[in-house]
Amino acid sequence: MGSKKSKEKPKGPKPRRELLQARDEKVDLLSKVGKQVTINKSTATEESGGFYCELCECSLKDSINYLDHINGKNHQHKLGYSMKVKRSTVDDVVNRFAAKKAELLQKNKKKDAKEEEEAIKEEQAKMADLRRQKQEVHRKRHHKEEEEAEEEEPEDEMAKMMGFGGFNTTKKPR
Repeated sequence: MGSKKSKEKPKGPKPRRELLQARDEKVDLLSKVGKQVTINKSTATEESGGFYCELCECSLKDSINYLDHINGKNHQHKLGYSMKVKRSTVDDVVNRFAAKKAELLQKNKKKDAKEEEEAIKEEQAKMADLRRQKQEVHRKRHHKEEEEAEEEEPEDEMAKMMGFGGFNTTKKPR
C-alpha cells in the first residue's frame, strides 16, 4: 500500500492555469541541421545530440518528437497552461476577418504597384526600340547620302585633273 501513496493526487485546490496561447517565439529546429556531435559517456545530456528540453529535463532524438513534446500536455502544464483554448466571440471573428481583408488589400496594392512598374518598364523598352529604329533609319539615310557623295567625287577628281582646283583652302572637302 505504500506504493499507492506516491501515485495519489495532492489534496487541496488545483492550481489555476492560464488558457492555452500561441507561441510568441519561433521554435529553432534548423540550428542543428548538418552539424556533427561526438558523444561519449561523459557527455552531458544537453549536448548528447538531438533536442533537449531544459524545463522537463529530457532529451529527444528528432524534431518531430521535440515538437510533439513542446506541444504536449506535460510540457504545457509545466509552463503553467491548461490545454483549454479561449473561446472566440463573434466580435473576435469579425475583427479577425477585417484584419485579414485589410492584409489582402495591402497585398493587392503591392501587386498592382508591381504590375504598374512592369508596364512602365515595358513602355520604356518600347520607346528605346523606337529610338534605335529611328537611329538606324537616320544612319541608312546618312549612308545613302555618303554613297551619293562618293558617286559625285569622280567629277571632282576629273576637275582636279583638268586643273580646276579649289580656293586654296587647307580644309579637305567632306
